[in-house]
Parts: sequence; C-alpha cells; structure tokens
Amino acid sequence: MVSNMKLQNKVAIVTGAGRGIGRAIAKNFASEGAKVVINYSKSEKESQSLAEEIKNDGGMALVVKADISKTTDVQKMVKKTMDEFGRIDILVNNAGVLIPARFLDSTEEMWDMTIDVNLKGSYLCSKEVATIMLDQKKGKIINISSVCGLAQKTALGNTPYVASKAGVIGLTRSLAVNLGPTINVNAIAPGVIDTDMVSFFTPERMNAIIDETPVKRIGKPEEIAAAALFLASNESDYITGEVITVSGGRGMR
Repeated sequence: MVSNMKLQNKVAIVTGAGRGIGRAIAKNFASEGAKVVINYSKSEKESQSLAEEIKNDGGMALVVKADISKTTDVQKMVKKTMDEFGRIDILVNNAGVLIPARFLDSTEEMWDMTIDVNLKGSYLCSKEVATIMLDQKKGKIINISSVCGLAQKTALGNTPYVASKAGVIGLTRSLAVNLGPTINVNAIAPGVIDTDMVSFFTPERMNAIIDETPVKRIGKPEEIAAAALFLASNESDYITGEVITVSGGRGMR
C-alpha cells in the first residue's frame, strides 16, 4: 500500500523546535511521516514534551541540545542525527532571537547575539548538512526569515533583527545557486505570528499591526508550518532560491 504522507521516512532537522514556529513545523512534519530532530538551546522541557507527543502519536523524534551559533555543537547535532537515522533529507533553519532595541539603543552584544543565531547559525547548519544531502543526491533547506528582511517599512525598527533576516534571504539565494540542482533552498518570510517572540508588543502596537494587515489578524505558527511542509515535500521540487511571504498581506511590496 502506497502511503499518502508527504514526508514518509524523511529525516528532518528543525532548529529551535521547542516552541513557537519551530514546534509547529516539527509537529506538522511528524504528522506527515517524517523522523524529526528537535533541536533546542534552552527549551529542554518543551522539546522533550514535544518528542513525547510525537512518539505517542506513532512518530519518531530525537531531541538534541545544540547552540547553532557554534560549529562544534552543530557538528555534534548532525552526527547524532546520522547515528540515529542514517540520513538527513530536510533542514529547517528556524532558531532565532529578537532583542527589542532600535538602532541607537542597541549594543554590540545585541548585534553579535542576533547575527550569530539568526544568520551565522543558518550558515553553519546548512554547511554541515549540505555535503550529506549532496551525497544523497537530494535535499531541502528551508530558512525562516521575516518580512523585516524584505524591507517592509513598518517592520524596520529593530536594526540587528532586520539585518540578520535580510542576510538570511541573501544566504538563501546564494545557497540555491551553489547547491543546485541537487538541493533546493528556499526561505519563508513570516509576518507577525502569535508566539512568545512578540510578547513584548504593547496592545497599541499589536492593534496597529493588525490594522496594517489586510486580513486583519496576526498569523498562527501552524500557517508557517503549512508553508514549510510544502517546501519540504516533492511538490516544491521546481522551486529554489525563492522567498514565500506568509504575512496576511502585510509583507506586500
């Protein structure tokens, strides 16, 4: 009997998968048959509970702690994945940080942390899995950027975050050229999504964002996961180097 699961027996690493968008992506992939590697840096409890949830539903999950801004941690994560599952088909570079600060209020430490996690981490993880995917003759890399990275005017206040997410888009396009035709590399640019990353927004700011958004609401993590599933599946084999905006229309240019 042929399975109609879109990711049957695929192995997917999802960074920052303990909470928010990453958690939704990991759950979605597992429900479609993928063996999921749940990466976390600090959210151990949430990551372990997600793994148990996936296993209770009949899926397979491996929890791996790793600071994706450090080469040795990334190498260990990839080795654990290969030791457990023997292959890597999908990488979702989702882990990210958002430190609220406008340019003149930001510090070098804020800049370094944001760039290290959001951009350098995506680079390191992609580089480590690329050779494996090339040997396998196929792979999918999905980078989570932001409408901020597309120079969407109303979202440009946080300079380190904007720079990092614009960098992710540049990285995506460069990798698509360098790794094609074997590996498809695409990005998703979410708008404001209902996660703890936007918990510092004031009610006034949130209302203004909703007013700026044509669909008149913020997004759900599951809506980003749906886009990620499409990019991870065979249905997107002719798509590479692209940025899919999931923003309720707020990311229109």
